[in-house]
Amino acid sequence: METIEKVQRNHLGNIISFETSSGRIISYQKAIQEIENGLITDVSIQVNADGSERIDSVAGDDPDFNEFPPIF
Repeated sequence: METIEKVQRNHLGNIISFETSSGRIISYQKAIQEIENGLITDVSIQVNADGSERIDSVAGDDPDFNEFPPIF
């Protein structure tokens, strides 16, 4: 099992990719697939009011990954 260690945000502040504990950099959509398949832990998938999926961290008090370091 892997965990999310770092995030990459676009110019609007939205997360576009993650770095995992094994050093892989994966897109937001790939992360959703891997979370659904049980490959990434300490996160959950929430459904927004518009039906889009959102990844939340369940480790600690930072569900929006604001305290996670940037990838680059």
